[in-house]
Parts: sequence; structure tokens; C-alpha cells
Amino acid sequence: MVELTGILLLKQSPREARSSLQAREGQKERAPWDEAGPGTPSPGRAQPSGDYQHFLKPRFPVSNARSSALAKSSLTSKMDAGLFKASLAVNCRNRREPLALINLKKKNEETGEEELASRLDHCKAKATRHIFLIRHSQYNLDGRADKDRTLTPLGREQAELTGHRLASFGLKFDQIIHSSMTRATETTEIISKHLPGVKKISTDLLREGAPIEPDPPVSHWKPEAVQYYEDGARIEAAFRNFIHRADVKQEEDSYEIFVCHANVIRYIVCRALQFPPEGWLRMSLNNGSITHLVIRPNGRVALRTLGDTGFMPPDKITRT
Repeated sequence: MVELTGILLLKQSPREARSSLQAREGQKERAPWDEAGPGTPSPGRAQPSGDYQHFLKPRFPVSNARSSALAKSSLTSKMDAGLFKASLAVNCRNRREPLALINLKKKNEETGEEELASRLDHCKAKATRHIFLIRHSQYNLDGRADKDRTLTPLGREQAELTGHRLASFGLKFDQIIHSSMTRATETTEIISKHLPGVKKISTDLLREGAPIEPDPPVSHWKPEAVQYYEDGARIEAAFRNFIHRADVKQEEDSYEIFVCHANVIRYIVCRALQFPPEGWLRMSLNNGSITHLVIRPNGRVALRTLGDTGFMPPDKITRT
């Protein structure tokens, strides 16, 4: 089986990323992601190798004024403010590239040598995270409000099949995090019946939306430009908050389920694999499908499956 891979570098803002990755004493060459020219070198930070341009380039720069506007919007006003701010602040230092956390100028007082190896051990993740991204089942397209967009009878059958498939893996799932939209919540409730004892967490960050303007553009779907800024910043915050290497304190591999929406899943896959996120609309996901991402301790991301519905009978498969 062929796996698509990428490198999940860190969980920090684009500005912090540029600073920590360029700040190497004596650095003269311009980094590929430094659009304004070489940054001012500063000692004490190492430069990890690899092309992390897609992770460092600010897709949705959020200024203070814009973040204030987003906070007042009809959608984000309903969101968990603490979680949203924490995602934008990106202050989880223990999920960054380990070398970016170490001051290489700090010497051993007795020998004068760097204690790089010993200090790196305290910053490295040890466990692997398995992320299962589930698209909600078929729902009532005629509903005007979200509360009216409930699952159809076929959609409920699809959720049962997805829940049975997840249970058949024989894995110890840690949690189910789901979008707060009705169709995702109902899908989660049905799936959870097959996974007793697994806690459920609802979040507004995973709600459906327009993550980024697709390239090439399509004629059948053209949301207002402002929607890209409102939804895009939120979905990017969801990616940064949920898709990262394991915490350094995590000792065992974890298995987590995320029940959300096609646009959100496709954008997350592009970001995790370092593909240009503008290409998210080139993928298609069936209702109730399973997408499996693996995040290794070194930050490498592998795509095990994308939109798998092979466990469903052909007459039960839909993409609405």
C-alpha cells in the first residue's frame, strides 16, 4: 500500500516560524519562505532541514482588527472563545520542532560543550497519533436552518455502517471530537453506539465553511469573499489546534476520531501533507467516509486512507 507523506513541523504562528527557522548565526542565504528578503540572524536557534514553505506561508494572516471583526461575526460569536483564542495565539511550545526550543548557545558550565542531545530528549514526542476524519452522513438538503438539516434515513444507515467499521478495527479510541452542526452531531451519536465509553467533545471550530479560494476556480460554487476570511481563519485554527505531533508527555499511541465535513477534511489533508491548500476542491469525499492520517513522533505525516467507503454496499454510497 502506498502512503502519501508530509512533515508536520510545528504548532506556531507564521511569524514565529520564520523567526525560529531563520535565526541561525551566520546565516546569509535567503530562505524560500522569506518573501521580504533575509531575516536578521540571531544566535541560539537551529535551522531544521526540509522545505516547510506551505506550513510557514501565512495563508490567512489575522490582524488585530480582523480578529476583532471575526470575534463579532454571527458565527464566531457562538464559538468557544477560549479555544479559538488559544488556537490563534498558538502558544503550545511543546509541540514545536524540538530544535526550535533549544538555546544552542547555552553551554555546560564545566566542559563548555553543548548538551544538545540531552536537552533534545526532553522536547521530543514519543508516541504516534492516529487521526480518523469522518465525513457526516447524508442529510436533508431542504432544511433552511442548521437544526432542520437532519440525517435522512439513508444517512442514519450510513452512520451505522461507519460505526460498525470503526469498531471492527479493534482499537482503543481515546475520544470523538465532532462539529457542532446538526448533521455531524447526529452522525456522532450513531457512531458512538458502536464505541461505548469513548468520550464525545463538540466544537465549533470544525463547522463547515469555505477554507480557502480553490485553484483552479469552479463555476458551481462561489461563496462571498468575506466567507473565506471568516471560515478560513477558523478552519486553519482547527488544523493548528487538532493536527500536531503527540505531546511530549504522551507515552502510548493514541487513536482519535473527528466527525466533521468534506471541506474541512480536504483542507486538513492538504495542510498536513504540505500540498498547496488551494487544491482542496480537487478531492471528493463520500458521506460517512473514513480518512486516516498518522502523525509520527518526528512530525512526519502519512495518509493511510482517503475517503474510504469500501465497507458500504454500492447502493448506500452518496456524496451529498
